Amino acid sequence: MDDTQIKEQVRERYADIARQKLAGKPSSCCAPSSAETSCCAPSDVIPADLLTTKDALPDDIVNTSLGCGTPLEIAQVQPGETVLDLGSGGGLDCLYASKRVGARGRVIGVDMTTDMLTLARANAQKVGATNVEFRHGELENLPVDDNSVDVIISNCVVNLAPDKDRVFREAFRVLKPGGRVAISDMVTRLPMPEIMRANIASWAACVSGAITEKEYIEKMRAAGFVGVDKVAGGENPLEPVYSAKFVARKP
Repeated sequence: MDDTQIKEQVRERYADIARQKLAGKPSSCCAPSSAETSCCAPSDVIPADLLTTKDALPDDIVNTSLGCGTPLEIAQVQPGETVLDLGSGGGLDCLYASKRVGARGRVIGVDMTTDMLTLARANAQKVGATNVEFRHGELENLPVDDNSVDVIISNCVVNLAPDKDRVFREAFRVLKPGGRVAISDMVTRLPMPEIMRANIASWAACVSGAITEKEYIEKMRAAGFVGVDKVAGGENPLEPVYSAKFVARKP
């Protein structure tokens, strides 16, 4: 199984989910696997301070989330900032970020799946979000200028990338000096067995591509980030695969 096969499997899985949502059909990011039970609960994918406020989004948009956490809770997004979402999917996190950056700010979502971009753009149009744009691209080769982003967020996507080192290097490249990263992602307590790494369906389901928490932090540091820290996740020692939140910054 090579990188191209992995990406094609991931792209097709999420394209199918997007097409179902565009058609108004129910779909879920969660498969029966116990490793995926940390995904999809509204309290896990919606910033807590937006759950009951006037800024809350329509249910049909909230239900487009395929995330495993709330990166915006730890991103500390400020008015006027430029935010980049790595693997923006149906656009939920981008739309919440757009409310936080305000009219003077800007939000960019990048996704490699055309159907997801169509869904995200439709969602943005539905709520009148004019400070958001969605770009087609892969995380290993971001269609974003050097030193142009204040904050990077990502929600359950880096684990899907075959070359995580390159993903983190690209994130470092586009971030402004002093900029910060807030990521929610799936990680493992122990190294993933090779038999699981070779399971392409499980990879697309956010399991087989996950790496250990320690390795995740090491890769971020190797890309140049400082202040790398896990701020949540992994509290249950019986969970072999779990959702964790990481923060870091560019010097």
